[in-house]
Amino acid sequence: MRIGARLMDQGMNGTSVGHVNHSKVGYINGIVKKKRCTRRIRRHRAPPFRMALQDLFLACRDVFKGPGTVPTPEDVQRLCHILDHMRPEDVGLSQDLQFFKPKSKTKGTPRVTSTTIYQCDNFELCMFFLPSAGVIPLHDHPGMTVFSKLLLGSMHIKSYDWVEPQQVSNGSTMSSKLRLGQVKVDGVFTAPCNSSVLYPTTGGNIHAFTAITPCAILDVIGPPYSQEDGRDCLYYKDTPYTTNAALNGDTIQPKEDGERYGWLEEIDMPANAQIDQIEYLGPQVIENRGR
Repeated sequence: MRIGARLMDQGMNGTSVGHVNHSKVGYINGIVKKKRCTRRIRRHRAPPFRMALQDLFLACRDVFKGPGTVPTPEDVQRLCHILDHMRPEDVGLSQDLQFFKPKSKTKGTPRVTSTTIYQCDNFELCMFFLPSAGVIPLHDHPGMTVFSKLLLGSMHIKSYDWVEPQQVSNGSTMSSKLRLGQVKVDGVFTAPCNSSVLYPTTGGNIHAFTAITPCAILDVIGPPYSQEDGRDCLYYKDTPYTTNAALNGDTIQPKEDGERYGWLEEIDMPANAQIDQIEYLGPQVIENRGR
């Protein structure tokens, strides 16, 4: 992939993003064609190199030190500053793509698509594309710090953190199937908006996305999922907590007014958790830059 490529609508020869309405999107390189002219030759200027993605990559290489480490507050602020200023064009996207302007409703179960920009042992840069009503079901990020930047569209996000045992009066809320979680986020987000951060034990480590309109979200994950290293993705079903539904007479002792809770039950991987993978052909990162 040559620098300066961009993501554009294509016709029947385009690369298909895996959603069921078969809208076509893809990456193409701008081609400079020479025209015969007796007086002058017009040359098309190459699109400018996008530094934002390169800056993000270099910052991630400095910030993420490997499994068992969490970025410092200063490093979190550094990455958020870069992400907050990133635009769809920085990763080869445009709101004018057919994917983001569907002419008809998706038939059947909407399929979510993802692409990996870069991955190493310490971190991963990736994107997810959700058609309208597309869902990434409730799942966790064990031992991971994740930065998310909504680039295009509107989506509902709901997230939980596990409740510490000392917050439960009877201390017996743990069961073989259910565990109590505190709702951290439950609302609609629309691009452009600031990035969000979740940590191994705080910030809404267990979350779910539901697209209201077609969406694109950029994720920075450190370290990446790894079943071999004990960072496998687990899925959950949530049930709202009420005092009448408390297990074994347990009640919660909220730290603040207005706190909400839910029972989380680990489940097998849902059918709608299947994600189609496509090749990333947008602006590339340069690994040896700055070395």
